[in-house]
Amino acid sequence: MDCNEARTHLLDRRRGTLAADVRVTLEGHLATCAACRREEAVDEQLSTLLEGRLPKRPAPASLRRALETEWTAPPRRTRTLGRTVVAMAAGAAVAVLASYAWRASTPDKTMLAEAVNDHLRVLYSEHPLEVESGGVHQVKPWFEGRVDFAPVTGFGGDEEFPLEGGAVSYFLDRKAATYVYKHRLHVITLFVFRAEGLKWASGGLAPVGRARASVETSRGFHVLLWRADDLGYALVSDVDEHELATLAAKIAGS
Repeated sequence: MDCNEARTHLLDRRRGTLAADVRVTLEGHLATCAACRREEAVDEQLSTLLEGRLPKRPAPASLRRALETEWTAPPRRTRTLGRTVVAMAAGAAVAVLASYAWRASTPDKTMLAEAVNDHLRVLYSEHPLEVESGGVHQVKPWFEGRVDFAPVTGFGGDEEFPLEGGAVSYFLDRKAATYVYKHRLHVITLFVFRAEGLKWASGGLAPVGRARASVETSRGFHVLLWRADDLGYALVSDVDEHELATLAAKIAGS
């Protein structure tokens, strides 16, 4: 197992999801490779730091008051106990539905936070690229067998947005094909991953090529999120928002 292959398994090792034979081989490599041990330690520290700063959404005050009222109100008479239990069950059901409706109407910031965190990992990593770029036709085949889908992007970089290379990473609970572009001194990261099971924005979307993307800013980074068929895309950078949209249109196709 060489360093490039070992680093694709580090996150799975920390999550305890590696097959036994791969884990044994990886641990043998780590025992003799100081560079990979250092890479794992840095990424683990960064993961801990970023997870501690993920936003936590408080429940609305109205929902908390409704629950407190249902749970603390004493029954008026023993003979009405049956009706009280039924009423409390109904109230709890209403509270659950209200909570669900509140979550459904609130834009999901989980993907936004994940995109920024993963971009920071690329910026802070000593070895962010596992394959150097000779264009998308060199980088794209490299992902075969390393991710559980075929990443689709027809843009191999140009003079304005050169493609530096790629790596395997994670986006939330799934593997992602990571492409790293440059624009002058700015690093731009594209994550391609399976789209199913995620809460995608349905309103306020901007056209980017053939796709429509949500455009948000978090911690000084612009993030464009969109899906095409069964794949999701997250494009992240501190580059100017309009320039990032230009790159997104090239990736999504015009």
